[in-house]
Amino acid sequence: MTFDFGAEASARQENNAALIAALDEAILGEAESSWVLDVVHDAEHGRWIAALGDDGIAELSYRFVGGRVVLLTTWVDPAYRKNRVATELISRVLDEIRESGKKITIICPVVGEFIDRNPEYAGLIDTVHPGAGAFPQHEPAEGRHDDELTAIEHDLT
Repeated sequence: MTFDFGAEASARQENNAALIAALDEAILGEAESSWVLDVVHDAEHGRWIAALGDDGIAELSYRFVGGRVVLLTTWVDPAYRKNRVATELISRVLDEIRESGKKITIICPVVGEFIDRNPEYAGLIDTVHPGAGAFPQHEPAEGRHDDELTAIEHDLT
């Protein structure tokens, strides 16, 4: 079996760009999605799942490393994007992590963008191991122009 790393990376970048664009449509502080979601911690598989009824519509995967939570990837079913599903999932996961007293390392750029827009979660980031996705390489959302966002999205696709 051959694995196409280029196609996998491209699909991951497209997913991240779509989720980051959806974050821009949410007003800061509005973390609830358009639906009543359950967020379930599936520790056996290293992920939190956002469920609508019996259907898992989003997930945030993680691993424990050195006593901190490494947030790896966020995925939302395309049919549920632009409804603040990623925003609600990430905020509820970060609230749970905050209650546990753990720090986070961010690999997922979507989580980094979320924290950039919601700085009340910045204290969760491990200062020694912040992770590659912790600090987006652009101005915060309120200072960004539409053409800058388009350039960022283009870079991610």
